[in-house]
Amino acid sequence: MAMNKLSPRSVLLLLAGVALLAALALWATRQRAGSQAATSAKPATAAPAAPAASRPALTVAVGQPEALRLPVTLAANGNIAAWQEAIISAETQGLRLQDLRAGVGDVVRAGQVLAVFASESVQADVAQAQAVLLEAQANATDARANAERARSLQDSGALSNQQISQYLTAAQTAQARQEAAQAMLSAQQLRARQAQVLAPAAGVISARLATVGAVAGPGTELFRLILDGRLEWRAEVTATELARLKPGTPVLLTTATGSQVQGRVRMLAPTVDPQTRSALVYVDLPPLQLSPGAARPGMFARGEFKLGDSQALTLPQRALVVRDGFEFVFVLQPDQRVSEVKVVTGRRLGERVEIVSGLAPAARVVTQGAGFLNDGDVVKVAEGTPSAATAPAPAAR
Repeated sequence: MAMNKLSPRSVLLLLAGVALLAALALWATRQRAGSQAATSAKPATAAPAAPAASRPALTVAVGQPEALRLPVTLAANGNIAAWQEAIISAETQGLRLQDLRAGVGDVVRAGQVLAVFASESVQADVAQAQAVLLEAQANATDARANAERARSLQDSGALSNQQISQYLTAAQTAQARQEAAQAMLSAQQLRARQAQVLAPAAGVISARLATVGAVAGPGTELFRLILDGRLEWRAEVTATELARLKPGTPVLLTTATGSQVQGRVRMLAPTVDPQTRSALVYVDLPPLQLSPGAARPGMFARGEFKLGDSQALTLPQRALVVRDGFEFVFVLQPDQRVSEVKVVTGRRLGERVEIVSGLAPAARVVTQGAGFLNDGDVVKVAEGTPSAATAPAPAAR
């Protein structure tokens, strides 16, 4: 089958398309040639850029650990209590409390009147007992006189032996009645004295349960008295710690109010609690003071027993950095870099902290600016601080 002839317009369009494809192919060829020329112009092995010089991260101060003698202490907890507390009770029966002359917190002396009971009935009993005693004395005097006369007539025969014996017996009976009357009077006088409640010793009133107008029976508690105002601290320590203590050891207490009190060990408990394996240590404290913040019975207190002192390697507090619950220091290396070193701390005295382990005595430690450093940082030593390279060698031990 014969092909149809193309129209002139179609031929022109076909020629224009071929020309456009040829132009695109020529442009792509030139672009590839330019790229290869640029690649060949670069050196075969380009030298890596020189790293920038490390610059110090921070200017710091450095120093060596210092050997100091630090106190050796033993910490314990306990309660403050009265050394001895007296209970003052009523000794009379059936008497009405008439007057109270002391209150809580009062400092009293031995023999001071604290309370007074109504004593009218007691005074009447005393007067009656005195009258009975006078009568008994008169009867005893008469009986003794009769007995003496009977004894003088014994050899004359004027009186029988039976009569003489009766006179002598009557005299003895009258004497016994006189003594009984005297005892009764003494008892009534004692009741009269007991109508006044007296302080058994000097001290501080710590409680008052008496009420005016109440009728107190024998043994009813009226007051409590801290004898001599004397206090003690009862510290709880373990059986192992007990062996480190002895009477006379000084103690520094810190009360719940923040005040500090000096004390001294009086005695160690003779037994150890088999359940808790702890023992009590009794520490004498200064007398009770009623000023605000002073130690008082019933207070909880923390104390430190002073056991002496010992040599320790110390650093300033600011040289320590706490991270993730551990303590670190930064040690300066000869290349001016710092290394993070984990240490174990112990006692503290002011701004000085004992380094128990983890650090050499001759180490150069960052003492200022440590909180801004990381392991491997380059630092600059502040002027006036010896550099690591010129650090003196540790003294021979």
